[in-house]
Amino acid sequence: MINNHLILKKRLITNDRKYKKNFNFFRQILPFISSHSQYLYGMSKAKSAFFCNNCGYESTKWVGKCPACNEWNTFTEELIDAGKEKELGWDDYNNQQKGSELIAINDVNSTSEKRIDSSDIELNRVLGGGIVLGSIVLVAGEPGIGKSTLFLQQGLMMKNQTVLYISGEESIQQIKMRADRLNLKNDHFYLLAETRTNAIFKAIKKLKPTVLIVDSIQTIESNLIEAGAGSVSQIKQCAAEFQRFAKETGTPVFLIGHITKEGSIAGPKILEHMVDTVLQFEGDRHYAYRMLRTLKNRFGGTSELGIYEMTGEGMKVVTNPSAFLIAQRNDSLSGSAIAASMEGMRPLLIEVQALVTQSVYGTPQRTVTGFDLRRLQLLLAVLEKRGGFAFGMKDVFVNIAGGLKIEDPSLDLAVILALLSSYEDVPLPQGICFAGEVGLNGEIRAVNRIQQRIAEAEKLGFEKIFISSFNLKGIDIKKHAIEIIAIERVDQAYQLFF
Repeated sequence: MINNHLILKKRLITNDRKYKKNFNFFRQILPFISSHSQYLYGMSKAKSAFFCNNCGYESTKWVGKCPACNEWNTFTEELIDAGKEKELGWDDYNNQQKGSELIAINDVNSTSEKRIDSSDIELNRVLGGGIVLGSIVLVAGEPGIGKSTLFLQQGLMMKNQTVLYISGEESIQQIKMRADRLNLKNDHFYLLAETRTNAIFKAIKKLKPTVLIVDSIQTIESNLIEAGAGSVSQIKQCAAEFQRFAKETGTPVFLIGHITKEGSIAGPKILEHMVDTVLQFEGDRHYAYRMLRTLKNRFGGTSELGIYEMTGEGMKVVTNPSAFLIAQRNDSLSGSAIAASMEGMRPLLIEVQALVTQSVYGTPQRTVTGFDLRRLQLLLAVLEKRGGFAFGMKDVFVNIAGGLKIEDPSLDLAVILALLSSYEDVPLPQGICFAGEVGLNGEIRAVNRIQQRIAEAEKLGFEKIFISSFNLKGIDIKKHAIEIIAIERVDQAYQLFF
């Protein structure tokens, strides 16, 4: 009995030593197994991350408040790597590798960037003079505003370029029907209905286009990311692949994007930082006019504006928008005034309409279209305090004719005169326009680019323009055929007309 006990104890001690030896061995090779698991097992573990739907911030775990944009409940989990084999689809486009090298800034040749003429003066204007080679441009706008129509038209107009139009939303037959409606033909224009980046870049290698249009970036997906199309990680990855393609090959790329219900560009904020130019295509769908506005431009100014008219045959360039915007004005009606405004670098003469009526409710209404509501409330407060007008019991409606949205402070004087004209029910004289900002004390303040405003009013045949007295410095009144009248306060303007 004692011998059996000693034998059992000896076996346990031996097994324990073997266990410790094996444990020490596996403990030594465990880091190697973890770091080379994708080679040992053929696939890696699935990886996921949490992304903010508002700004694209990435986190390893879910958080309630985004630390980047301070928005609540915007994080969603996305699968970024499922451990499957990946096909890049895009590599070595020109069969050569561009190495990075150090160079002194004084040794760099300061030559101007090469540009492609788009055959559209409005698009050339907002891009700063043409399409820069190797640039990547993001164009966003509301659904149905005409983004696809505009850039399909642009691609068909560039007859000296090989253009590839990639559609992830429409079939080739739908695009052909739109092209027939535009009545444009181009033998070097090609279509591809595809959403996978590896298939897209295979077609690009075969065709080697000089201009690439992607409609839209939210529908494209990369096989390097396992998340669905339109997710934060997919948009970021696809934009990065197109950015690399544009920079390495010198091919300009246009990315058409969607916007959210708040009006911002859909996707992470980093998308706007990755591209060279951001264009906003906007306008009221109930009106024919569309505006292409520059929000960001690394190759030009950010204050440019292109204006189009939506017709059955596509987008037509509006060369003289001021004449169109004031063509339907009736000079015999009260509550109407012409403002000499600036949209970017472009002078525009627009009609400001105002209606002042007696309020039938306890709280008076303040309704605006194309104008800032808070700015209107400020101007009404100035009229009540400095002019003694009882707008507190009046309903006030202000409209910018033509469906435009104007933020230029030089509209203040025209809005004030339109309100007073409707309040007194007295129409303003014909052939006059206004350009001036109104301060809280009722003073008329100077505005920028007054020479261009005066020249635009003179070109359209206006007889008088009312500006701030502070704008008279540096203006030679005798050189202009239009009469320039300087005013200092709102009450002075009221005395002149009423």
